[in-house]
Amino acid sequence: MSQRKAGLTLGKFAPLHRGHQFMIETAIQEMDEVVVVIYDCPETTDIPLNVRANWIRVLYPQVQVVEAWDGPLEIGDTPEIKRMHEEYMLKKLEGKKITHFYSSEFYGDHMSVALGAENRQIDPQRQRVPVSGTQVRNAPYENRHYLSPIVYKDMITKVVFLGAPSTGKTTLSSYLANHNNTVWMPEYGREYWEKHQVERRLSLGQLEEIAEGHLEREDNLVQNARDVLFVDTNAITTYMFSHYYHGSATLRLSQMAVDAASRYDLVFVCDTDIPYADTWDRSGDVQRLVFQKQIIADLKMWKIPYFLLNGTLEERAERVDKILKQFREYHKIGDLLTQDNGGE
Repeated sequence: MSQRKAGLTLGKFAPLHRGHQFMIETAIQEMDEVVVVIYDCPETTDIPLNVRANWIRVLYPQVQVVEAWDGPLEIGDTPEIKRMHEEYMLKKLEGKKITHFYSSEFYGDHMSVALGAENRQIDPQRQRVPVSGTQVRNAPYENRHYLSPIVYKDMITKVVFLGAPSTGKTTLSSYLANHNNTVWMPEYGREYWEKHQVERRLSLGQLEEIAEGHLEREDNLVQNARDVLFVDTNAITTYMFSHYYHGSATLRLSQMAVDAASRYDLVFVCDTDIPYADTWDRSGDVQRLVFQKQIIADLKMWKIPYFLLNGTLEERAERVDKILKQFREYHKIGDLLTQDNGGE
């Protein structure tokens, strides 16, 4: 009876790129089972270990992913550092027999010896996939074709603008996208409403369709974003309109509104201090003030931190850019809110 082949690879995957994927996919093709050990590396990337591990779990559900939260942080080609990593890996595997060690790095030599495994080097010269983690970290947008969509979207800061109708969300989103050389997501609800409204109303199911369509377009658009995606409105607004017109919302729309609490990195509310544009599709300035109160109340109910924007277009944009410069992905924004007089 032939020996069961078990492959192992390890790394930071900061971020996971096509080179890593080629190595993992090669191991999957050649082995009966594959183990991927992923290290915590706060000195290299702000993207948390569990987020990076989840990329591999989603893309390769047949792989066993081991999160090495307590792994050595030292890297290098010294005997001491090599021994440290070897001892850690042997302990982490808890006696599991590894027959093949996969890598494209120098440590493949010593780690395979320590494991008693075959040293399986995959594209060490980076000819098949000419990219490195450092290259991607330094220029994510330029190297995004080396990244899976699920990876790239987690590297983009998602900024959403909320507010009642005629508070400048669309103008500000477009302006900031142009200023930051990126893309922005228009409000899908407006487009849908113009096509499907009957006597200025939509059904409960149609409001759910708006939220679904908006999310789908947003997910597609984020792949073309450079560092940041600006979004005009989200499911919280659609949920509010559903309750305003029908006194309720579908379960799916309600859930999308709840999910919006964690979907966006920064939430800005555009204030009502600009003149009201009284177009045929709007309900009037008095109703604008009511909608604004409801949106802010919903944000507070779901404990979603936000920044209030007022002033001219240029003043609003300047404030957003200032906050973006201070913001760090996957870090709490409490300090930013404390520093910003507009935080609620």
